[in-house]
Amino acid sequence: MNKSEIDKIKRFLSEKRKIVIIPHKNPDGDAIGSSMALKHYLDNFNHIVDIISPNQFPEFLKWIDPNNVIKIFDKDEKYAQKIIDAELIFTLDFNNLVRIVGMKEYVEKSNAQIIMIDHHEEPSDYADFMYSEPNMSSTCEMIYHFIDKMGDSNKIDKNISRSLYAGIMTDTGSFKFPSTTELTHQVISNLLKTGISHSEIHNHIYDNNKFERVQLLSYALSKIKIVENLNTCYISLAQKELNKFNYEKGDTEGIVNYGLSIKNIKFAVIFMENSNDNVIRISLRSRGEFDVNKFSKKIFGGGGHKNAAGAVSKRSLDDTIYYFLDSLKNYKELLI
Repeated sequence: MNKSEIDKIKRFLSEKRKIVIIPHKNPDGDAIGSSMALKHYLDNFNHIVDIISPNQFPEFLKWIDPNNVIKIFDKDEKYAQKIIDAELIFTLDFNNLVRIVGMKEYVEKSNAQIIMIDHHEEPSDYADFMYSEPNMSSTCEMIYHFIDKMGDSNKIDKNISRSLYAGIMTDTGSFKFPSTTELTHQVISNLLKTGISHSEIHNHIYDNNKFERVQLLSYALSKIKIVENLNTCYISLAQKELNKFNYEKGDTEGIVNYGLSIKNIKFAVIFMENSNDNVIRISLRSRGEFDVNKFSKKIFGGGGHKNAAGAVSKRSLDDTIYYFLDSLKNYKELLI
């Protein structure tokens, strides 16, 4: 995003505007953190700002939105009119409108200016202003830079910093993923200077689990299967297994990463059955040079980043795993 584009945005925002912020479906810490941080920032200028999420977000992220300002689209489609009437729409942490499912048609109907802020690869061309940085650690880090580019870094207070820190922390795997750079740490340092407690934020996200979630983690780890000749492991969870532990959205967050803690494992995958949507949700992680974004795109039509990607399959759980294992054979040279 160059200076000319920033100047246009600043001029547009010099008047009171109706603004809608949209994260992707099944929003994670980066999507919720970036949305809340951007709203806190825009509230400084008395705009009318609504965050409308395609669906509900995990319980362990609710502390980021203590006043329940995030509106859930799938609970009430009256929010469709807010999207149509908006003068400006921010789409955060996704780069293709298919990621917001039923909201897509209303964004396309709106005459609003659209600003996309995202760090995933291969963005589609739907936005009037595109801030796309696939090498950036997170959308939250990009929101920090966006505010700075707007000349308003002095407006980054505790509320903004908490949200940004949460998103950066979760999307970098607590700063261990390769996308964590020197610049990321500089941003974190500046956020900490606002007086936030990094340990408090960590506790909110990682040390506030319901007992059933811990039980589900234990059960899932007991199901790890290793494809030894391909340095790969995977976990599969059927809907009935998830139900056994009173599964709620977000309960499997991060489980796939445990596979990469196993010696010599380069590629880890988790398959989760979702009977409501009649799909298998797939999370893929890797370390080193194995590109799970390319694998996910070619095999399942998914995508994401080099070392972290996602996809869905409309096959049965067993057929999805069989297809995965059969496809894996073609990647032997990259995995051994």
